[in-house]
Order: sequence, then C-alpha cells, then structure tokens
Amino acid sequence: MNKFVFGAALAALATAIPASAPAQRLGGAVIAVVDVEQVMAQCTACVAARTQLQQQLQQAEGRAQQLSQPLETEAQSIQQALAALGGKQPDAALTQRIQALQTKQNSARQELGGRQRTLQSTEAHVNQQIAARLGPIINQVMQTRGATVVLNKGNTLAASASIDVTNDVLAQLNQQLPSVSVTPLPQQQTQQQQPQGR
Repeated sequence: MNKFVFGAALAALATAIPASAPAQRLGGAVIAVVDVEQVMAQCTACVAARTQLQQQLQQAEGRAQQLSQPLETEAQSIQQALAALGGKQPDAALTQRIQALQTKQNSARQELGGRQRTLQSTEAHVNQQIAARLGPIINQVMQTRGATVVLNKGNTLAASASIDVTNDVLAQLNQQLPSVSVTPLPQQQTQQQQPQGR
C-alpha cells in the first residue's frame, strides 16, 4: 500500500474504454488512444486523493509502531523471565503477564487489521469515483473525435501522437471531477457503525 496506483480504476477502464482520438482509420474503425496511467497520475482529484491516502497510510504505520514497541519490550522481558526459570513452570504472576501480553497483541492485531481494511476500502472508493467519471468522459471524447475504438496507450505497442487524446480526457476529468471523497466505501462505513450499536 506504499504506492497508490489506482489499479482498480485502470483495470475497470481497460475493459470499458470505448474510443477517442483525432482519428486513425483501420478498415472501418477510427482509433484513438488514451494514456490512462498518465490521467490517473496527473488528474487534480487523483493527486489530492493520493496525498490524503499517503497521509492515512503514514498515520497507520505510526500507530503500528506505537503499538508494537511496548509489546516487543514486554515480550523480551517475559522471554528473559522464562529463560531464567530454566524450564520450570512460570508462577501465577508471570502467567498473568503472558496472558495480558497475548490479549494486548490480539487487540493490536485487530486494530491494525481494521485500519488496513479501512485504507483498502478508501482506496477502492476513490478508484470507484474516478472510474465512474472517467468512462463517460472517454465516451464523450470518442464521439467528439469521431472515433469508433479507444485503446489504453499502455496496451499498445506504438501509436501516433496524432491519435492520442489523453490531454482532452485529462482536461475534462479535471473540470468535471475536481475532487473525490477520500473515505471508505459506503457499505464499509455502515458495517463499521453497526458493531458499535450491538
């Protein structure tokens, strides 16, 4: 998760990309290409969302470190106490410390797992919003250019610059989608609220 590439949006568009370009004829087809990766890397909403996602990731990593340090210290202390026993059974106090550590470790794992799921859901929500707007924009550019086929530039071996409509798509996306909601998917937000009510 250190690098947000908006892969889900790219995958969704790879199958749904219609067409757009100045026009290169191949038989009856008029071909255009869009550099979807460039659009996803440069669109205003994409850049802002990526920055927020990176901040959320850094917060999660900071929390993981905050949780792990005292647990590691306690685990080492317990390990030393067990080693000092020379194979004998731990007394009640040491057994309680072991159980308390295990409880804290389980709690930390649950918290961090929840944070990871939230980050994944948030990234999916961002991708969903961008893909929902990008598909119709590509269709519109395709119609404007009179293209019958639009290809993702990343899936072509070579293409003339004259059929590249990436800048048109990027400009429209920036105009129509200046920002996105950097929150978990709506169904995950509902699921996160439900356990509190139980």
